[in-house]
Amino acid sequence: MQAYKIEPSPDDPVPSAPPLWMLFAVFAKLGITSIGNGVNGMLHAELVVSRRWLSEDQFLSGLAVSQALPGVNIANLALWLGYQQRGIAGALAALTAVVLPPAVVIVLIGGSILHLSAVPVIGALLAGLATSAAGLSLSVGYRAARHAYRDIFSGILFLTALVGGIVFHLSAITLVAILAPVGVGIGFVREWHERR
Repeated sequence: MQAYKIEPSPDDPVPSAPPLWMLFAVFAKLGITSIGNGVNGMLHAELVVSRRWLSEDQFLSGLAVSQALPGVNIANLALWLGYQQRGIAGALAALTAVVLPPAVVIVLIGGSILHLSAVPVIGALLAGLATSAAGLSLSVGYRAARHAYRDIFSGILFLTALVGGIVFHLSAITLVAILAPVGVGIGFVREWHERR
């Protein structure tokens, strides 16, 4: 199985691979504490800022890969990072950790959450969590956009995706199907010019 390896830049930290138990513990914590789309912000805080397992470039590249794959971003990123750090055992540890604890919580409180959300205090708490998750998601989106903007072509692709999604209500799949080949083509042309 070939892993998608992201080459570190000279400025990247070079941490040692975490032990399996630590991969499991970190992703279990992320899986049980992350809410909605705020997961990307929590992933960034834990994996880049706190643990320094990934550089900013590596995180954003890994996030892009995980978002391009079908499935849940955190599960895809857990698989990717676990495999990069500790091979198949790391991938299985990280994936199990990110899926199992939330599944147990859902089974335990799933039936009562509908009744609890009718309680005004709980409803307000859930609304606050949703707002916080949206803010975390926006912060990662801003960071990714700032990082990805390298030239005019990157800016045009970004604006095209933004307008396509907001104005024309194109789905993410449609936008990726249209813009990914363009982005890859621009990347190849850029590489070709740099090698000349």
